[in-house]
Amino acid sequence: MPGHRKLGRPTAHRNAMLRNIVTDLLREGRITTTEMRAKEARRTAEKMITLGKRGDLHARRQVLSYVYDEDVVKKLFDDIAPKYADRNGGYTRILKLGPRQGDNAEMVFLELV
Repeated sequence: MPGHRKLGRPTAHRNAMLRNIVTDLLREGRITTTEMRAKEARRTAEKMITLGKRGDLHARRQVLSYVYDEDVVKKLFDDIAPKYADRNGGYTRILKLGPRQGDNAEMVFLELV
């Protein structure tokens, strides 16, 4: 199935949720979420890190247009991206935790490698 997963949300809500997940992942380095949300957020997070590796002004402005927090953008360009300078993708990892007690949704850790 090409394109994005709908995740049971209207478009604006889904986009805001994914922006929040990516921002939190870059800030914390590791977050707990459902498996489908993690798989969808991983796509964007890897693109943000790739932009951080480029390091030019245009890339910084592109990341600023997506990530909410300017401190997180600074951390991405100064700390996170240089760690992956010699790596060609695969910046995130998904570790399964098991089902959530309330609704049996598969929970995972989404973390930076």
